[in-house]
Amino acid sequence: MKNRYRDPLLIQKVTQKIHQVTESLDRTVRLMEVCGTHTHSIFHFGIRDLLPEKVELISGPGCPVCVTPMEFIDQAILLSRQPDVIITTFGDLMRVPGKRGSLLQAKAEGADVEILYSPLDSLKLARENPEKLVVFLGVGFETTIPLSALAIQQAEVEGIRNFKILNAHKIVPPALRALTTQDIRLDGFILPGHVSAIIGLKPYHFLAEEFGMPGVVAGFEPLEILLGILKILEQLSEGRAEIENVYRRVVCSEGNRRAVEMINKYFVLTESEWRGLGMIPDSGLMLKDEWKDFDLLTQENLDAVKAVQEEMEQLSEYSSQNMDGPCICGLILTGRKIPLDCPSFDKVCTPESPLGACMVSAEGTCAAYYRYRGRGGRFHVR
Repeated sequence: MKNRYRDPLLIQKVTQKIHQVTESLDRTVRLMEVCGTHTHSIFHFGIRDLLPEKVELISGPGCPVCVTPMEFIDQAILLSRQPDVIITTFGDLMRVPGKRGSLLQAKAEGADVEILYSPLDSLKLARENPEKLVVFLGVGFETTIPLSALAIQQAEVEGIRNFKILNAHKIVPPALRALTTQDIRLDGFILPGHVSAIIGLKPYHFLAEEFGMPGVVAGFEPLEILLGILKILEQLSEGRAEIENVYRRVVCSEGNRRAVEMINKYFVLTESEWRGLGMIPDSGLMLKDEWKDFDLLTQENLDAVKAVQEEMEQLSEYSSQNMDGPCICGLILTGRKIPLDCPSFDKVCTPESPLGACMVSAEGTCAAYYRYRGRGGRFHVR
């Protein structure tokens, strides 16, 4: 069956319209695609090559693995090396380097690290291994947080107490606020489709109302991304700033209320550190007091937690004497640099031997540049 979102004639019509609208603009516009999946679709379908020179696309921080601070990785690795601990995680996190290796290396050295597709799989391991402490690495945005909440709910129902979460969940809108207030020139956001399916449109309204910044929720097919770009350009041309939605087949204005209720039942807002953006108020989630029994780091009586905290202090001293090296993931995640600006890109940093999370993750910007070199390759160099 024909996919109308990849229909060449429709894409040509939208592209022509983009060129027409851009002619009315007297400057180069810089649009950030927030989501890493958008970044990969833009490269995969060669969308950059369809756009006028005056439209510049910048990759944003919409990859949860990429924005997870190195300290979290170090904690997870140290924890995996404790006796009677099973670490469970999504696969993308396995090869992200910490200061002294990765989870993959820890597993190769004998640590019990399991890759899973849902936090509910952690509960299965916890049931089967009551003598072990099963720790789920909670990394993800609004799309995955409801699943963590569901796992906690199920653990409570079944009375499973050896299941804990090492939590690094984050929410996207505060990061957009941080980007908008930093010294990064942006003219609009292509907003993430998956996250928007959960939270709807309202959490983005501050962009238009406070900062006069257009934003359009877009899907991941080429026609949807181009429509998102067109809608932003039309707003800029007409002097408007609104939050629009061209992904109505998946995203509704109100979002998924049931999923949001699950998040709000178990989590409360807190500040959170984002790699490249620093500490951002109300951008993270921690478990509410009544669910603290499932929060690993509050279990100070556990030997594994005590041991990790002691080793983290030693690692901090080590880190103060050893800089992070040549990786510029932080600058790439904020649109200040592109992977081609990095002296390590495609030299000492490759998907097989990554220095930073942007090259590791399937949604990472460096991984997209590496994979699609020569395809959709009109890279903008500032």
